[in-house]
Amino acid sequence: MKAKATLKQIAKELGVSVSTVSKALNDSPEISEQTKVKIKEYAKLKNYKPNVIGLNLKNRKTKTIGVIIPNILNSFFAKVFSGIEKVADKKGYNVITCISNESLEKEIHTLEMLSNGTIDGFILSVSQEAQKLQDYSHFSAIINDGTPIVMFDRIADEVECDKVVVDDFDSALNSTQHLINLGCKNIALISSVDNLSVGKLRADGYLKALADNNIPVNEKIILRTDSEDDMKARIDAIFDNKVDAIFALDENDSVAALRVSLKKGYRVPEDISIIGFADGILASRRLSPSLTTVSQHGIEIGEVAAKQLIKRLEESEEETSDYETIVIKTKLKERESTRKK
Repeated sequence: MKAKATLKQIAKELGVSVSTVSKALNDSPEISEQTKVKIKEYAKLKNYKPNVIGLNLKNRKTKTIGVIIPNILNSFFAKVFSGIEKVADKKGYNVITCISNESLEKEIHTLEMLSNGTIDGFILSVSQEAQKLQDYSHFSAIINDGTPIVMFDRIADEVECDKVVVDDFDSALNSTQHLINLGCKNIALISSVDNLSVGKLRADGYLKALADNNIPVNEKIILRTDSEDDMKARIDAIFDNKVDAIFALDENDSVAALRVSLKKGYRVPEDISIIGFADGILASRRLSPSLTTVSQHGIEIGEVAAKQLIKRLEESEEETSDYETIVIKTKLKERESTRKK
């Protein structure tokens, strides 16, 4: 029997990207017919059969869930994993965890590797590179081959699967409104996650709150980038515009905002109030003053995602239900970085 080729091997042999191979094999309209034919013929020649090692493996239940997270250093993802593991253990499932490191290629490789009979389904958050390139065909390929996926936090609207998210837009709107209610008029926005779906939703919520209160948008105090290093290089300029509050869209952004504020001699919260998105230990308890944060309830997200996937895995064909998008409500945890009413 010929050895089964992988997407990566086919891409290397034909001098194209893994993404192009995946799209061609799934008849994406983005790929020309000539390229599709070339890739499909080569894949057939090399015995490429996605997610099938034999009928025994295809139909075998492993009682194992594959979890793919973009970044192990982010405390939010650690909390989500904790919730997943808690439910999986209770239901008798094992968990295999992999990290995409925000790479599209590694995300594709991991999906391909684990879906070949190793796991029954995936729980994942989309990599930064996949969202930047808007490339999600690899997810659809896995789902079409019979392996269910539950996405959380960073999702792809184009992919038909179950999803667990927080109310990013409303949370940002309400947080900005909270600052306005405290009397803040010149509220800066700091985001190093602008290329992510969650970053865009949070920024939109901030802008909606300004519009609702007839506060003009001041581009000089809006810092939107997709790089933490770029954010840190540009953040000082925000303080040249007499800001009296900062809304930060990521934990790293909020920590940087607090540190720069204190370094520049601002009193927090007397001179400037700060709200950050996410609720990690560093932001909430180890900084002084402690940060007011939007808690995403990571453990609950993990629990809900695991329950949804296991429900999907254990339902019969007759019971198959429509895909769901489950929204988890966030909570504003007031601490020392915002003024009291």
